[in-house]
Amino acid sequence: MPDSPQRTPEKALIVASPRGFCAGVSYAIDIVELVLDRYGPPVYVRHEIVHNRHVVEHLRSRGAIFVDEIDEVPEGSLLIFSAHGVSPAVRAQAGARQLRVIDATCPLVTKVHVEALRFAKEGYDILLIGHRGHVEVEGTLGHAPDSMQLVEVVDDVERVTVDNPDRVAVVTQTTLSVDDTRDIVAAIRKRFPNVHLPRKDDICYATGNRQGAVKGLAAECSLILVIGSPTSSNANRLVEVARNSGAEAKLIECADDVDPSWLDDHESIGLTAGASTPETLVQETAARLGTLGCTRVREMVTAEENVIFPLPRGLREANGGQATGKTS
Repeated sequence: MPDSPQRTPEKALIVASPRGFCAGVSYAIDIVELVLDRYGPPVYVRHEIVHNRHVVEHLRSRGAIFVDEIDEVPEGSLLIFSAHGVSPAVRAQAGARQLRVIDATCPLVTKVHVEALRFAKEGYDILLIGHRGHVEVEGTLGHAPDSMQLVEVVDDVERVTVDNPDRVAVVTQTTLSVDDTRDIVAAIRKRFPNVHLPRKDDICYATGNRQGAVKGLAAECSLILVIGSPTSSNANRLVEVARNSGAEAKLIECADDVDPSWLDDHESIGLTAGASTPETLVQETAARLGTLGCTRVREMVTAEENVIFPLPRGLREANGGQATGKTS
């Protein structure tokens, strides 16, 4: 009798929850969608509204125009600030060009800006923990440029110079690794024992929840796939957390990026998505993994999220008076 064909062993696919869009991302995307609905194209957006090319391409197809600099926007046009926030200097530029501005800055980023301004007004030297060149960091630095220094890694703490060691304050980028930030804060505390920390952790609740979910996946999965953009800070941090937790990890942008050979020698595969990633990409990736033998699928819930940010008052009318938008 001829040999019967070998069956591909079934693999487990464990999908993280929470994953994907956070409240700030939904808030920003809703704003662009509603502005396009109400005013029609073109609508200009400074930088990518969120760091995900699928989201950006969808909005571009509707008439959003993404720009890097204010002087690319025709005078008098409608301009939306991205979820990452901007500096006061950028706001002043927009005002000088008589642009009609709608602010889609994540409220949790705005909270950091308010903290930085308060610390600067009170005469503190401010240490901003974050990644140089990130759009959010540039915006935050611009709120107190004469009082703020950027700290990226633990070793940077020793290079900091301050006027008064007892008047030092810390703020952070919202999308950092919780573990890495904890180490940097510990080094700052050691050098400046009287350091003033934020009343509440600046790292976004969703960032922390998604990193916690990845640690949960890593306890059961030897391979974790993270769906997100290479330019997304929070997606890259998820990859780092997975690797630091002992799992192999890959960053992908969509289902087509999955290499079947990655699944070799792995019985349990974890799947999650950065905070800028639409749920449709998660479902498409899960479906593709199903065709590759990941047929035992379950969800791992490590936290519940119910945060929703109300839309700016001026857009609620365009949304039928509702305080929240379509993607929240």
